[in-house]
Amino acid sequence: MRTITVYRWNEVRKTKDPIGVVFEKRKTERANNYLDLLRLARRRFAVNAPDAVHIIIDPGYTRRTILPELTSDCSAG
Repeated sequence: MRTITVYRWNEVRKTKDPIGVVFEKRKTERANNYLDLLRLARRRFAVNAPDAVHIIIDPGYTRRTILPELTSDCSAG
C-alpha cells in the first residue's frame, strides 16, 4: 500500500500546500489509477464543488512507503 500526498493549490502564492494523504491499495498499475486517486482526494478534501479544482495529487512525489498488509492471523491484544 502506498501513501500519496494530497495538496491544495494556493493561487495567490503559487504553491502546493499539503493537506493529507490517500492510500493506493492496488498492487498493479491500471488504466485509471491516477484519475481514481484524484477523484477520491477531491471527494475527501474539497470543501465545496468550486474548491475541488484546487485539490491535486502529484504522483512524482509519492512516498513509496509500504505498509504491512493485514492478515487474518493478527491478534488484537
